[in-house]
Amino acid sequence: MPYYGYRRLTAQLQREGNQINHKRVLSLMHQMGIQAIYPHRNLSKNETDHPKFPYLLKGLEITHPNHVWGTDITYIRMAQGFLYLVAFIDWYSRYVLSWKLSTTMDTTFVIEAANEALKLGTPDIENTDQGVQFTSQDYFNIWDLTKTKMSMDGKGRCLDNIFTERFWRSLKYEEVYPKNYPAVLDARDGIGNYINTYNYRRLHQSLGYKTPAEIYYGERRNGS
Repeated sequence: MPYYGYRRLTAQLQREGNQINHKRVLSLMHQMGIQAIYPHRNLSKNETDHPKFPYLLKGLEITHPNHVWGTDITYIRMAQGFLYLVAFIDWYSRYVLSWKLSTTMDTTFVIEAANEALKLGTPDIENTDQGVQFTSQDYFNIWDLTKTKMSMDGKGRCLDNIFTERFWRSLKYEEVYPKNYPAVLDARDGIGNYINTYNYRRLHQSLGYKTPAEIYYGERRNGS
C-alpha cells in the first residue's frame, strides 16, 4: 500500500500488535528514505503573464462525443526519477484520444499529443489548466479557434477537470504504482496497454456498462 503515510502505517502496525507510535514510524520512514506516494499538484505552474480563457464547463450538460475535451499533465513515478504524461480525453465518452510521455516538462510532447487527437475529431470546447504548456502561442496555433472554444480551470481548482483527474487516479492505482517501472520503455508499454484496455475492454458503469470506444465511435456513426 504505497499510498499509506506514517499515520496509517502506525495504525496498521498497531493493529498487528506492535507497540509503536507515529513519531517512531515517521523517524523510521525518514531513515529508510521512503514516503507515501500521492498526487503532487501544480506540475505546470505558471507564474508569468499569459492568455487566460474563462472556465466554460460549469453547469454545462455534455451531450455528444467531441463536445468537450479535457487535457492535463501528470507525473509518473519510476523506480528512479519521474516521467510526465499528457492525455487528451473526450469527456462525454471518457475515451482517451491520445497520450504522450516525456522526460521533461516542455511543450513539444503536449503539441504532439494534441495533433494526434485532432486526427480523430475537433472538439467544441477544449479544457486545460493554466500551465505554461497550455498557454504558449505554439499550443494555441494548432487550434482553429473559430471551431473550438478554449476553457481554462481556475487556479488550484482540480475539480474543474474532474473526469481527467478520475482517469489519473485509476491509472496510477491500478497500473503505475504496482509496477514501479524500472525503465522508460516499461512505462510506455505498461501505460499503453492500460489505456488500450481502458478504451476498448473496460466497462464503465456511468456509460451503461459500455466501453469508451463504443460510445465515442458508436454515437458518432449514429450522428450524435
